[in-house]
Amino acid sequence: MKPDIRIFKDVEDLSRAAANLFIEQAAKSINERDRFLVALNGGNTPMRLFQLLGADFREQVNWSKVHIFWGDERCVPPDDPGSSYGQARDVLLSRVLIPDTNVHRIKGELGPVDASKEYSLVLKELSSPPLGWPRFDLVYLGMGEDGHTASLFPGSPVDVAEPVIPVTAHYQDRPADRVTLTPVVFNSARKVVFMVTGEKKAIILAEVLSDRYNPEQYPAQRINPKVGELIWLVDEAAARKLPKELKKQFYDG
Repeated sequence: MKPDIRIFKDVEDLSRAAANLFIEQAAKSINERDRFLVALNGGNTPMRLFQLLGADFREQVNWSKVHIFWGDERCVPPDDPGSSYGQARDVLLSRVLIPDTNVHRIKGELGPVDASKEYSLVLKELSSPPLGWPRFDLVYLGMGEDGHTASLFPGSPVDVAEPVIPVTAHYQDRPADRVTLTPVVFNSARKVVFMVTGEKKAIILAEVLSDRYNPEQYPAQRINPKVGELIWLVDEAAARKLPKELKKQFYDG
């Protein structure tokens, strides 16, 4: 199956499309299962999405039925500037009427091993049998300039059976102690949405979406839901190296 690639003029248009996907999937999931399970990503790319959901789109979601998770987290306290939870809390969660009990953060302050064990238990409590973790209704992911996604880095083990693993690695010459969900969780989701922006990611995006399958070197290629939908939202800068046959352009204007 060819990937569903949607190209947007800029980050603003892309973020609004991502917000609309959140609203649509939330309504569908709540109508069918009385809850909406979503895993958020971190970094700079989703910031505008979070701002839109916490402001312009806030009234379009029944937040009492929403459960928020994270695909990965840095092993820092929640008030640290590097915390993905803290990032989402400040621009989104603090601005909507979501119960505290519906926010399931990774406790990065525990350290990689203990935090991964603790989050495995959290996932198990909200699991979707026969799975030992939730079948997420929506997962947002980003992609680094090296093809990593979540905290699945190049050279890391490809076939992992555990739903959550500790990560100790060097990324961009910095030590990275993190916790990440694994492909067995992401690939069981009903909808996975990659958000990729910027010219610096153009070459790697073209490689990841090519027929050259190398999941050890490009972890983003490990994400391929078997019974779910995979969507790539990319801006024009990131899409400039894609072959024409892969492009399916969506513009607001």
